[in-house]
Amino acid sequence: MRVTLHVVAGPQTGRDFTFEQHDTFMIGRSEDAQFCLPHDRFFSRHHCILEIAPPQCFLRDLSSTNGTFVNGIRVETAHLKHGDRIQGGETVLEVEVTADQSEFPLGTLKIDGKTEPSLITVLCLNCGVPSSAEASRPDAKLSFVCDACREKLRQNPQPIPGYQMMRVLGQGGMGSVMLARSERDGQAVAIKTLLPEVAVSDQSLKRFMREIEVASSLRHEHIVSYIEHGTHNGIVYLVTEYVSGMDASKLAKHRGGKLNYKEVVKIIEQTLSALDFAHGKGFVHRDIKEQNILVDGHFPNYIAKLTDFGLSKSYKQTGMSGVTMVGDVAGTIAYMPPEQVRDFKEVRPPSDIYAIGMTAYSLITGAHALDISPNAGISETVKAIFEKPIIPIGNRVPEVPLRVAAVFETALAKQVDLRWRTAGEMREALLRAVSDL
Repeated sequence: MRVTLHVVAGPQTGRDFTFEQHDTFMIGRSEDAQFCLPHDRFFSRHHCILEIAPPQCFLRDLSSTNGTFVNGIRVETAHLKHGDRIQGGETVLEVEVTADQSEFPLGTLKIDGKTEPSLITVLCLNCGVPSSAEASRPDAKLSFVCDACREKLRQNPQPIPGYQMMRVLGQGGMGSVMLARSERDGQAVAIKTLLPEVAVSDQSLKRFMREIEVASSLRHEHIVSYIEHGTHNGIVYLVTEYVSGMDASKLAKHRGGKLNYKEVVKIIEQTLSALDFAHGKGFVHRDIKEQNILVDGHFPNYIAKLTDFGLSKSYKQTGMSGVTMVGDVAGTIAYMPPEQVRDFKEVRPPSDIYAIGMTAYSLITGAHALDISPNAGISETVKAIFEKPIIPIGNRVPEVPLRVAAVFETALAKQVDLRWRTAGEMREALLRAVSDL
């Protein structure tokens, strides 16, 4: 499956942009944009962003001055389909959704010489209600959970064979986390159930399961240990060790919204140790935030463990969710550096370093590093990532030593080459900064 954007009008008529995997695509006058239109005066610097997970294509206007139009109608968001036209100013792009002919059996209908995706009926794995979805072939097998069941399963996840469910620990965009006990050895475990955001092909689901298996090779004292994974009634589940403390976000909330900088240093230096190990093995986390750092014990004897390693990349690349498609991800996007928003598929260790800087900043100050409102939407957040400078930590919490603040602020440089080169280097700088106090 592929999505192609054809430029059919405007200064760059004739250009094509083709996507065969999950990606983001920004349009605007800024040099940051993948489709840069410096001479189209009707476009804003960061005008709109598309998220593409073939055959899906989702558009979000970034609070542009003159607006983004789909088929002549001004929109803030739009799910795009084959034949739709996107316009802003003089430029018009046409969406084409196609599939490789090799994906189809002989005799499949072709339109204008191109093989079109098939619209097939899929049944909700939980309640059996039918829905429609695009697939690469008429006989494709897809997994699907309807919106009503997604919400129900998040609140009341199904028990997993071999485990006795004890209580729900939390819910999120991917699904739920529950505390359970292994029937085999009585061990307490955490089980994360992962619910597909859209209809998912069996091939994508198998690739996702392989990604989890690869990520399970990460064994480190500050990374939550993998136990097993599988599927049950079509729902993917992941079993890990249970950490009896709470995530760093809840810990800060229990303290009135922020932590003492010495506590944050303890948590972050351990997380950096985990990151340095994982980066050395070729893994990038892609979704570091307070909620993904579990903290056990009492200060100064905190034990911090990073969780959800590898899930963000593999889960999103299946097309099961996306950074602009899901309604509750503005907070996650706020931790992404410019290069991750601009080029979602090519995320490298410097993106994790930026995100851990954002995490430390939030834990110390109780606020976001960029000058955005607490309830900022995705559009406002994306524009701030590219255009707004960070507010110095000392402006919000003057008692934080300048050398400690500088370590975190260096991690938040918008340019990759101005950040710490490695997580290990950042950890060493952080430990030096506190040892000199």
